[in-house]
Amino acid sequence: MSQGINAGAQDIVDRPVSARSGLARLLQPRSVAIAGASPDLATMGGTILANCDRFGFDGDIHLISPTRDEIGGRPCIRSVDDLPEGVDALVLNVPRAAILPAVEAAARRGVGGVIVFASGFAEGGEAGRREQEVLATVCRDAGMALMGPNCMGYVNYAGGMALTFEPAHPQPLGERRSVAVVAQSGAMASSIRAAMQGRGISVALQAATGNEAVVRAADLIDHIVDEGRANAIALYIEQIRDPIAFLSAARRAREAGIPVVVLHPGRSKRGQEAAQSHTGAMVGDYALMRVAVENEAVVMVDTMDELFDAVAILHRFPTPVTGELGVITNSGALRGTAFDFAEDIGLPIATVSNATLERLAALLPAGMEIDNPLDVGTTGFAKADIFGLSTAAMLADPAVSGVLLPMAGGGPSQQRAKGEAIIPEALASQKPVVVAITGDTSPLDPDFVAAMRDSETPLFRSPERAMRAFGAARRYANALASVADRSPAATGLTGWAEPGVKTEFVGKQFLREIGVRVPEGGLATTVDEAVTIAGRIGFPVVIKVQAAAFSHKSDIGGVILNLRDAAALRDGWARLMANLNGAAIDGVLVEQMSAPGLELVVGARHHPEWGASVMVGLGGVLIEALDAAELLPADISHARAVERIRGLRGAKLLGEFRGRPARDVEAVADVVVRVGAAMRAGLNIEEIDINPLMVMAAGEGAVALDALIVTGA
Repeated sequence: MSQGINAGAQDIVDRPVSARSGLARLLQPRSVAIAGASPDLATMGGTILANCDRFGFDGDIHLISPTRDEIGGRPCIRSVDDLPEGVDALVLNVPRAAILPAVEAAARRGVGGVIVFASGFAEGGEAGRREQEVLATVCRDAGMALMGPNCMGYVNYAGGMALTFEPAHPQPLGERRSVAVVAQSGAMASSIRAAMQGRGISVALQAATGNEAVVRAADLIDHIVDEGRANAIALYIEQIRDPIAFLSAARRAREAGIPVVVLHPGRSKRGQEAAQSHTGAMVGDYALMRVAVENEAVVMVDTMDELFDAVAILHRFPTPVTGELGVITNSGALRGTAFDFAEDIGLPIATVSNATLERLAALLPAGMEIDNPLDVGTTGFAKADIFGLSTAAMLADPAVSGVLLPMAGGGPSQQRAKGEAIIPEALASQKPVVVAITGDTSPLDPDFVAAMRDSETPLFRSPERAMRAFGAARRYANALASVADRSPAATGLTGWAEPGVKTEFVGKQFLREIGVRVPEGGLATTVDEAVTIAGRIGFPVVIKVQAAAFSHKSDIGGVILNLRDAAALRDGWARLMANLNGAAIDGVLVEQMSAPGLELVVGARHHPEWGASVMVGLGGVLIEALDAAELLPADISHARAVERIRGLRGAKLLGEFRGRPARDVEAVADVVVRVGAAMRAGLNIEEIDINPLMVMAAGEGAVALDALIVTGA
């Protein structure tokens, strides 16, 4: 049995060499063919040809038109079959009905890769899906890359080529850092690219993948890593179609020091439906996907703004360090709102050292409050170097992972002075340094803006957006730091020959084997055996019917609680048997009644695409009422599990609460780690459900009071 993504994805996934080389030929062609070319610049065919000319493409261009002999002095051929052998890139600007014959002809002519703009394939229904699968098969068999269908093509700014129906203009990269943009949606690809260039960030590649029949996001990530021109990847994706390949590509990007920032719709039911209708994606479980990709240090964001902003920071500072935020402002109001918003979004403000406080105090007039966030007051208007000096002091503090400077900008000369003070510190720092000038869209001094862009120091107009972006950078830093902090899979365990639901008694035997504490008890087939077991373990006891068919025992009266002596046990046994009405059972589990504690739930499942994950949450109605659950990677370490459990909604219940003692979070984390390790032991376990897990006071452990295990074939 496969051990799932967490185990199997340790090895880099190798796609066929011919397909990988086909993508390289498509994105960096020496020869191009355009089917549906036109002399009319207002048409798609005319735009594609004009793009080639604007980018100064000096390779061979083959124009395919059944009705024209030439376009702009370039001769036309009648069909794809008339192409010379081995053209690198073919653009099919033709109706859907002509796509398959053209792709088949391209395969015969040894074309490296094909771009298909036409829609109406998988996103249009089952018939279109089948047609798309035929296209994909033809291309894969020929080792030919296919971008699309239902896509907008690409602009390779780094390579000097644009095969898209969107008018594109060269943007030389020079020595600047750059971003690669990959999106299933053409509109999103253009929007992200425009947002980056609008901030003065160079874009190495803009690729719209559409339905991803052959070329997928993972292929492009691998290509971007191989090329080494981009410092970060901005990705909009509506379905990750090959999880193993995607996680492998994400790992390669991480190892190359290239952050991958992803916006993926599908958190809501309507979002899933929209993704389905847009690209024909069979959307999987969003939460499972998110856990798996974040475990490989992919930065997941929830909005377009957050995507733009996180990339703006991470492309410039791709190796952020763990820690908390330093804030320097010239406004008491901004200082106060920074406290509030940081708490709202769970972004910790750093507690700086006394040495840092003393260093900051030495920079400011006596009597000012010295803290983080730091308000320099009016000092900065007369002495702008305070912003650089205080930034340097904050950055030197080990607790600080980056510095945000939300400020009123002042007049043009004051803005320029601020930039002159801050930019050298930003250039010298590995920790992010970000400036946020308030005032929304009010104009800023052009020289100040140019200096910020030339130095690639991130400039925001919203402190709140900047803080959300710092939150994304912090998640990335923490993910990088925890890459090696993983628990191994369990070994030495045996599974079951038969698939299906296991009884609670069998499930608890397994939990005991993996080191999870369960109540003392035993399986009885007669009332006398039950009395003997109870006498051995001590009253009061609970009795529970055991049969695979009765996984929800309480629904049929299959659980009798708090039986305090032998007489009560015999009476309870009689009631239990009456409730069963003669149904066949394996026996009755007799267990000690648990001491009171806090009920939690620990569960795990194995997803066919994303592998194993573990869930932990508050028990009873709280898990739904408070959304008090966390989905965790199955290889999570004990320390990371403790941190995530303490971050649950309603986690106050885990501490001292209304006279009740703090709960044993360490024991809960231990259960999470052991269950996750068992899920990856190759035993074909599909589900483990411990509900409830009774958590005692700190140091007293946790006990699995009920257990359900399901295995596959």
